[in-house]
Amino acid sequence: MSVPTYDAGPEHFQQFPSNRIIVIHPGSLYVRIGRASDLLPVKQLHCIARKRHPGGKIYRDPFVPPSVPKTKELIEELEECRLQISHTLQSCMQSHGGRRYATPPQQIAAFNRRSLPEPAADGEAWPQVQCDLVVGDLVLDVDPELPYNVHFPFRRGDFNLHSEVGGSISSVLNDLFTIWSSIIEYKLGIPLMELVKYRCVLLIPDIYSRSHLKYLTSLLLKDLGFGHCFLVQESVGATFGAGIGSACVVDIGDQKTAISCVEDGISHKTTRLRMDYGAGDVCQALSWMFHKSAFPYKNWNENVPRDVFLMRNLYQDFCHINLDVCGPQEKTFLVDHPGDIVNKYTLQVGDECIISPLSLFYTDLLKITGQKTTKIQTRQPSDAEDPFDAEFLRETGRKREPADPTANESQQFEGANESQPTANPDDDIVVDTLENGPGEVTLAPGQVLSLDAAILQSIDCCPTEELKRKMYSSILIVGGGVKVHGLNLWLQNKLALQIPYTYKTEQLEIVTSPKDIDPASTVWKGAAVMSCLESAAELWINQMEWNRYGLKILRERAPFIW
Repeated sequence: MSVPTYDAGPEHFQQFPSNRIIVIHPGSLYVRIGRASDLLPVKQLHCIARKRHPGGKIYRDPFVPPSVPKTKELIEELEECRLQISHTLQSCMQSHGGRRYATPPQQIAAFNRRSLPEPAADGEAWPQVQCDLVVGDLVLDVDPELPYNVHFPFRRGDFNLHSEVGGSISSVLNDLFTIWSSIIEYKLGIPLMELVKYRCVLLIPDIYSRSHLKYLTSLLLKDLGFGHCFLVQESVGATFGAGIGSACVVDIGDQKTAISCVEDGISHKTTRLRMDYGAGDVCQALSWMFHKSAFPYKNWNENVPRDVFLMRNLYQDFCHINLDVCGPQEKTFLVDHPGDIVNKYTLQVGDECIISPLSLFYTDLLKITGQKTTKIQTRQPSDAEDPFDAEFLRETGRKREPADPTANESQQFEGANESQPTANPDDDIVVDTLENGPGEVTLAPGQVLSLDAAILQSIDCCPTEELKRKMYSSILIVGGGVKVHGLNLWLQNKLALQIPYTYKTEQLEIVTSPKDIDPASTVWKGAAVMSCLESAAELWINQMEWNRYGLKILRERAPFIW
């Protein structure tokens, strides 16, 4: 059965106002939601606090990837990695030609032990919480002693599914509905009854599960009640936001780092990688090193949300990769917790402010939050709603043994959209490279790709030499985890030493904040731009089509290879 196309010609689409298109970019820590006409989206914590029923089970998602128990072996590994980075830094030169030097942690610890809190202001009491539900940034105002469960619906860049309270797929979708609808209603001022007159663009991970996309589309069109929607991959959104046609996109989030090579709006499936680390893990490495040097705020606790955000702020304010900064630096910070006075602390820091962001290149330091994995896109199971998908083509397609055994490879198709029978009825239909749910790259146990190694691996998986060359000359870094001064230069130097000789003629360019956009909003901005293009007219799926055709229409309309 052929799926009818929505007859929205460019003329019709151009009339649709951008202030009635809502763009949603969900992440593990924050969600960004705004009108396509907005300069920047509303950014809120992507979490919800629900009041527990009397005698109900306690469940609180952490506000940072939790650190694992520090066994003797783990501490030895962390210390070895810290020293390795420290020695690398000491072998570097400063811009004036002088050699760098490190301050021993013992010397810094001696200063910090003598550092006492100074009262800075009177504190305020915890705000009164009357509601059974608290959403977004307001969750930080809920006293941890109160009987609330806290849920983050995304974790490590995907649905946060687990066996505890609130970990089922229906619970996650319910939380997403509540968080998104309250932001749309109370932050954007749009009554939910009006959403049928609005359209929605949802950003999805590059490595996705088809079943999750089906649930999300239903959430947008059936539950939230948008009139139309379409889904777009984050890496594609990034290229539109940066105004770059093709790039190797590196998205460093809070709990994941995703890499994908994008050419003219299409993410090449074989190049997609997702590593289970991000800025949150780097924060935990920083916290461990601060505590090694006698962090003066003695009561810091990773299970207290406001303490976590204090450490996140120290990471953003103090961390850098600037080799000209060496020797001990004195910094101050405030600890402002409800129910207590505001205290000012003086802290001495050394190279830990450079070493922690460099853990993206020396990933053993990230074992502080447990073992990591690297995911790729692999084949997925069929859905009964879409019987004529690529899996069907795989099972029913005729195969002819080619005379040349290598010829088969060149005839493999990338995905269902390209798996149509060709003019010659005797040609093969070979669809062996179709994706599955996120799968694992085979790495040695406990090994995880560093940022530079993952970029090299992703580009190496590009289908043509020309595309590899193009990718090496255009590397785009986005996401909230890249706001570390000097990160792009360090990465550029690391890659320059490792690029295969054939591609060295190209200029290696790394873009971090294109068009002066906050790199954490580049992806959101790109989807907003994309939704207003004339060519987007054929991507929209409306409620009636979704109710009638379901997954089939998503496969036909998706702006990515299904």
